[in-house]
Amino acid sequence: MRASLARPREHQPAAPPLLDPAGARVVLGPRDAPAGLAPPIVPSADTLFGPRGACLASPQGPLFVCDTGHHRLLVWRRAPEADHTPADLMVGQPDFSREGRNGKGPIGPATLNVPTGIAAAEGVLAVADAWNHRVLIWRGGVERMNQPADVMVGQIDRGAGLANRGADRPRADTLNWCYGVAILEGRLYISDTGNRRVLVYDTIPDTDGASADLVLGQKDFVTRDENAGGPAGPVGMRWPHAIAIASGTLLVADAGDNRIMGYRSLPTRNGAPCDFVLGQRDCASVDHNQASYLPTARGLNMPYGLAHLDGTLLVADTANSRLLGFDTGRLSMNAGATCLTGQRAFGDKGDNRWTAATRDSLCWPYAVSVSGRTAVVADSGNNRVLFWDHLRDHPRDRA
Repeated sequence: MRASLARPREHQPAAPPLLDPAGARVVLGPRDAPAGLAPPIVPSADTLFGPRGACLASPQGPLFVCDTGHHRLLVWRRAPEADHTPADLMVGQPDFSREGRNGKGPIGPATLNVPTGIAAAEGVLAVADAWNHRVLIWRGGVERMNQPADVMVGQIDRGAGLANRGADRPRADTLNWCYGVAILEGRLYISDTGNRRVLVYDTIPDTDGASADLVLGQKDFVTRDENAGGPAGPVGMRWPHAIAIASGTLLVADAGDNRIMGYRSLPTRNGAPCDFVLGQRDCASVDHNQASYLPTARGLNMPYGLAHLDGTLLVADTANSRLLGFDTGRLSMNAGATCLTGQRAFGDKGDNRWTAATRDSLCWPYAVSVSGRTAVVADSGNNRVLFWDHLRDHPRDRA
């Protein structure tokens, strides 16, 4: 038998830590179950089922979580300081004990069907209501149970939920499986995943059914072809999700092509090509982990989440169950990560490092956001949300 070319895991050097090695400061979600049993995911004010989005509006709160599997938005008025703190408010279900798409009723401005992406900035909350093919916007946040959204993007009829409003082709004012949303520098960005594109709105829409001002991933607003209808390259996308800006560079997590697309500045024309990619050697490559079973500091496997923290780009490398940190001053083609959380070494993989979940492990982290010096991680496979301090801001480091 030919010897393995991979270095034995126990001999791989440990990577520099990205977040506090002691693990998350606060864990939200189900309490630990008896040994050998899965924790319960029955809906309540303190349980989560496959959360795919979490956003802390400020270090003091409020906290918003897309409890995706329960089809609801949970709200904590203040940032939780203890494990398993119950939510204060909810949108999407009649009460905390109920679940079901659109609350098992008709679609409306306070119902949800697979809510995923979430963003809060400048007094605005935006939620990607993916399977209703719309983004819901609240101005001033959510202050009461089942508060209806103020604005709806992607649909014009508040009781409608068809992809591209039932048309065969998209337009500048329609959406199809929109999984990601971001509010950056006064603009609204939507990862219109099913249409293989990112839409850019120069201002936050204030009327239902608003049209986008710019499209990336396609050369026009009426095309929805994978990778812009050709082989992978610097223009097209396959499965766009999170969007971030770091050191003036616009970044899009193209999970389907196992890469992050980087634009040195905000494009000014439809279908503009990206300047570089992370996760692949070039713009034409798409294999996960750069065609290797084991990951490296350069390869990615279905990266869904992005955030910027003090000169570091955080990437939720979802299928490798890890968070990677990239130096934002050195972002370039095939740049390598400089630090890591969730795994010991860059060559390690495995959900919870192939063991039971701990405070410092991850299982399919789907999204990451940043508030102050805290990373908020939607640890989807573990049915939990983590408050995890940046390494250099932990109290031990200030002693």
